[in-house]
Amino acid sequence: MLNKLESLLAKTDIMLSLKQKQQLVAYVDMLNKWNKAYNLTSVRDPEQMLVRHIMDSIVVNPFLHGTRFIDVGTGPGLPGIPLAIVRPDSHFTLLDSLGKRVRFLRQVQHELGLGNIDPVQSRVEEFIPEPPFDGVISRAFASLQDMLSWCCHLPKPAEGRFYALKGVLPENELTQLPSGITLDTVVSLQVPELDGERHLVVLKSN
Repeated sequence: MLNKLESLLAKTDIMLSLKQKQQLVAYVDMLNKWNKAYNLTSVRDPEQMLVRHIMDSIVVNPFLHGTRFIDVGTGPGLPGIPLAIVRPDSHFTLLDSLGKRVRFLRQVQHELGLGNIDPVQSRVEEFIPEPPFDGVISRAFASLQDMLSWCCHLPKPAEGRFYALKGVLPENELTQLPSGITLDTVVSLQVPELDGERHLVVLKSN
């Protein structure tokens, strides 16, 4: 698994320490083990998890600004845990409403010694950020409109950003952004060995 991860990383500009690579592989091992009982992801093959979960998450890292982030609807910790591993000087709140997922996240935190994550069980609209975040990250929301509606209270006013990880660019959603929200940038992401498009949509509040 470590060799597979290194071969994927070799196709990118991402430089990681041996410890970081070992933590990413250990996370996949835990995800694979817990998945059998908890059904945390539809991806069953650990090598595919490296591509579709690990690489798909960490390619976003260069485009994040700030040090305090919240991953809303994190599920089994995606993209929050891989990003926390490759970005150890930043802090990630991992928010999910399902107890079994949060239990898994706490076990990952314990086994991998991740001091820069905070797993929280809560519905996003009920979670009170203190203080607000530099960035709100989501990989799971159905639409940008839902993300903005439910998460509008989470980022810092003015300088906070919304980071939406998408497949095909949702151009019709971008034409229907609510007032007070503007498009900051769109990044076409390159994920080695992944079929299909990947985009990062970055939004800001005026």
